[in-house]
Amino acid sequence: MGTHAVEHDYHLVNPSPWPFLSGLAALVWGLGMVVFFAGLVDRSVSEPNAMTEFFFARGLDTIQGKDVSNGGWIILLLGCIFAALVMYGWWRDVAKESEQGDHTPVVDIGLRYGMIMFIMQEAMFFVGWFWMFFEFGFWHKFRAKWNTDILENAEGYEQWPVQHIETINPWHLPLMNTLVLLLSGTTVTWAHHALIHGNRKHAKWGLFLTILLGLFFTFLQGVEYVEAFAHRDLDGAGGSFWLSTNVYGSAFFLATGFHGLHVLIGTIFLLVIWLRLVKGGLKPEKHFGLEAAAWYWHFVDVVWLFLFAFIYVIFQ
Repeated sequence: MGTHAVEHDYHLVNPSPWPFLSGLAALVWGLGMVVFFAGLVDRSVSEPNAMTEFFFARGLDTIQGKDVSNGGWIILLLGCIFAALVMYGWWRDVAKESEQGDHTPVVDIGLRYGMIMFIMQEAMFFVGWFWMFFEFGFWHKFRAKWNTDILENAEGYEQWPVQHIETINPWHLPLMNTLVLLLSGTTVTWAHHALIHGNRKHAKWGLFLTILLGLFFTFLQGVEYVEAFAHRDLDGAGGSFWLSTNVYGSAFFLATGFHGLHVLIGTIFLLVIWLRLVKGGLKPEKHFGLEAAAWYWHFVDVVWLFLFAFIYVIFQ
């Protein structure tokens, strides 16, 4: 069997550790997020030993300025590093397969379908966050009429958002971020079309500018979060909301935060493609890596437009 020539267009992948390691990395990353945002030990219920408290107490408490210092962020950091290493190794192997000619037209179609399905499941992920805002924004007054035996403090849903908190002005940093992402969509399209026409110089510049714009978006969102944290409502007297202030704050920061994470992932994706382009990789007739990165980036753009319209403007 080993001496027979390949008589089909399909690429049979050699045994690879990456699927197993990616699942393991996702497990560590997910555990890290649970520990960071919620914690696995409750100091108010029992007194855990020092090591358990340090590693598994809620890491967010340290960032929120509470009088505690723990390593609840360590597992999350390890998970991020683990996932980054797996992505690097897996993407490297896929790029090598392409360079060796293993990506036949049939395989290329399969890669495209795979990317499309990946983006579809990412879209459904965000549908969950949008549904929270739609549910609270459209029907919060119905919740306010629920029996308090079913929903504690049901009357608190009469106002959406909660009356005493100050929402973020959509026409300042959020509008700037919208313009930044829209501009980045044009630069990545420029890079793609430049490569199609064999203009590698313009393709490099287009990708480089897109990466810079992605980093600028992340910076602006970081400034927005720092401002919200600095002026957060601590005693119900009024001020900006925060992740743990109420359901509005939780839904807002999880929706925009996960989008920000996707922007960061997309920026890394584009950086990898730019490095491949600089090293002479990617050809006008074969460059699915750049296409996939552009698809993902446009998806991130579209999600942000919905976030800006509904979360920042309509339901503020």
